[in-house]
Amino acid sequence: MNADKLLLAVAEDKISQCVDRYMITYTGFLDLHQQTVLKRKYDKINPGCRILFSGGYEEAERAVMICLPEYMEADDPAVKEVFAVIRAEHCRRSEASRSGRPPAHGDYLGALMGLGIKRETTGDILVRETGADIIVLADIADYLLREFSQAGRTYLSVSRHDLAELVVPRPERTLVRDTVASLRLDSIVASAFRLSRTKAAEAIRSGLIFVNNMETVKTDQLISEGDRITFRHKGRAELSEIGRRTRKGRINITLLK
Repeated sequence: MNADKLLLAVAEDKISQCVDRYMITYTGFLDLHQQTVLKRKYDKINPGCRILFSGGYEEAERAVMICLPEYMEADDPAVKEVFAVIRAEHCRRSEASRSGRPPAHGDYLGALMGLGIKRETTGDILVRETGADIIVLADIADYLLREFSQAGRTYLSVSRHDLAELVVPRPERTLVRDTVASLRLDSIVASAFRLSRTKAAEAIRSGLIFVNNMETVKTDQLISEGDRITFRHKGRAELSEIGRRTRKGRINITLLK
């Protein structure tokens, strides 16, 4: 059984449990490809069950598929109880404090995996200068409070918080103005990530590009104002504005990166 078929089997089981037992069920955290597979298979409303995808905050990249019995709404408090926030802060006199080189995303992720937990139990890791907020399934929060004490060479002070207390860093974003031959996905990707049109098309066909968190392999998909493009391991860009055509017939665009 390949990975996608296994994922669908797990999702079917969660839906069946929700319907048969009339209870909330959920998968582990899913990457963008996995989310796309499940979103294309299931509608938001199914007989006896409603489905939503959440990573704990609006812009989350990793998300959980949550199955709700008919009597529950998406804003039910039980949905938020699926998650916990583990806040890791640098201890005084830690390596980060001395060297001025705080742990990066990979340091936190590596430390978590080193504790033997599965990747699907952890969502986005939101790194800031003095530490990180890590969204996890609530089931493993107590274990991390006991065992998670170091990332790289930096010792950590760890505490548990609710989603309402989540700190989401707001990195500085820049506006980039360019002209493109068309609003096709390959053209926009090439402009946003400074690639040739050929390289952009290869990335799309390889499943590395997501539009509004949905994987697409169609190079000619038309992009609209406000669409968000994610290039796996490369970053994100939003088509902020579509302007007029130039005298040579190209289209003025503004990208937010």
